[in-house]
Amino acid sequence: MLTDKIASEIVKETSSRLHRNVNIMNMNGIIIATKDKSRIGSVHEGAIEVLKSRKTLIIKSEENETWEGAQPGVNLPIIFQEQIIGVIGITGDPDEMGSIGELVKMTTELMIQQEFMASQMEWKQRTKEMVIDQLLKSDPSMTSINQSLSLLNLKLMAPFSTVIIQITEQSIPNRTLIQKLEEVIGENHVIVGFIHVNQIFIAVYGLEEKEIDLKINNAYKLLKHLHMVFRMAYSIPFQSLKNFKQSYKECEITLKISESEKDFVSFEQIEAKALIYQVDQGLADRFSHRVLKNFDDNKAKTLESFFHHNLNIQKTADNLYVHRNTLIYRLNKITEETGYDPRSFKDALILQVALWIFQKTEQ
Repeated sequence: MLTDKIASEIVKETSSRLHRNVNIMNMNGIIIATKDKSRIGSVHEGAIEVLKSRKTLIIKSEENETWEGAQPGVNLPIIFQEQIIGVIGITGDPDEMGSIGELVKMTTELMIQQEFMASQMEWKQRTKEMVIDQLLKSDPSMTSINQSLSLLNLKLMAPFSTVIIQITEQSIPNRTLIQKLEEVIGENHVIVGFIHVNQIFIAVYGLEEKEIDLKINNAYKLLKHLHMVFRMAYSIPFQSLKNFKQSYKECEITLKISESEKDFVSFEQIEAKALIYQVDQGLADRFSHRVLKNFDDNKAKTLESFFHHNLNIQKTADNLYVHRNTLIYRLNKITEETGYDPRSFKDALILQVALWIFQKTEQ
């Protein structure tokens, strides 16, 4: 745990605050970090004594010649998880230091503990991202997934659900955001990771459908509370790990074809429309052209608003800022040109499908 990098950081932080030279020695008693760069790589006999005795060694000015490579000061063992991992030395008159030595030792051990925790979190996150990478393959390796899950002490259990968060503005660091999402959903029921610079993938597992909805809603509320700008899509629950890739595609389609002002959408809400994106393009275009003929954006907006407002003429007219009679004229014109009456359920269904294809082509 006591790497040259960590040792250098400890020396930098403590020396600047104490205005004293601080040395860090490894388990061989070799100085690996110090403010006095000329001493790096030299053996510190005082440190070797501390490693043997496991006790603090005070070297006074009249004793420094006894300890080769040492200067007057205090040398203390660095303890991590009840084991000595090195020695920290503070140069200066020991009589003037008081409790400085113990404070520096405590600070050093705390910094090492924090570095260890950060490295553990980074390792776990990388392992989770390896699981996500496998889940999104067409033919995921169950062996690789199970090995990674075993290291994490996790077990994926059905039902599953996929969540995609597309971020526009982010208020906190990636690691902190992932931690908060894991906490709000439940660390034993979720794997979270960035799969693109601004896109988060979430695999929810082992919860009943109502609980899944509740947890995903909690994640949405969390992002709102953090004042983030984002759009969030989630899949229909499914039973097989091999369906993660398909569920991810469905979430992507959801973000693509749902109304841009909606920041929280389920694939279930746009499933019928999504079917248009999964059929042969040539067949779809032929159907749309036959039904709509010479359609334009103005007619498309009229139909879209009319269907959105459940075929209600007054609400549609208000939404389009036109007179009721103007809207009726437009609907009659569409009926005349296409042969399908938007006010008839059967005809409206045909027109809706054709409109979705038209909008897809325009996109």
